[in-house]
Amino acid sequence: QVQLVESGGGLVQAGGSLRLSCAASGRTFSSYHMGWFRQAPGKEREFVAAISWSGPSTYYADSVKGRFTISRDNAKHTVYLQMNSLKPEDTAVYYCAATKYYNTYDVRVYDYWGQGTQVSVSS
Repeated sequence: QVQLVESGGGLVQAGGSLRLSCAASGRTFSSYHMGWFRQAPGKEREFVAAISWSGPSTYYADSVKGRFTISRDNAKHTVYLQMNSLKPEDTAVYYCAATKYYNTYDVRVYDYWGQGTQVSVSS
């Protein structure tokens, strides 16, 4: 069992940066691959980034590649999403999630989800 709590969201101007954190509880955290997803009002939840259980392998949606960076610290049971050069279209609720599947964008295979944190980018 893994419980996830996101933090770090907020309101930022276009071009700004935010760093999201996802704190995990549960002794099996380091065995899970982790992902970030987002959901804007009226839209489906979409994949943002994923990272393998050990950290060196990452995977990004084309829309955030080169702007966002996912990382993890297994000793701290935390996953991060550094978001730079933010755009108004990045506005959404951001969720972290855990899966046993390697670097996947498929929302259906993520077993555990956080409650989400709101990111709003003004133009």
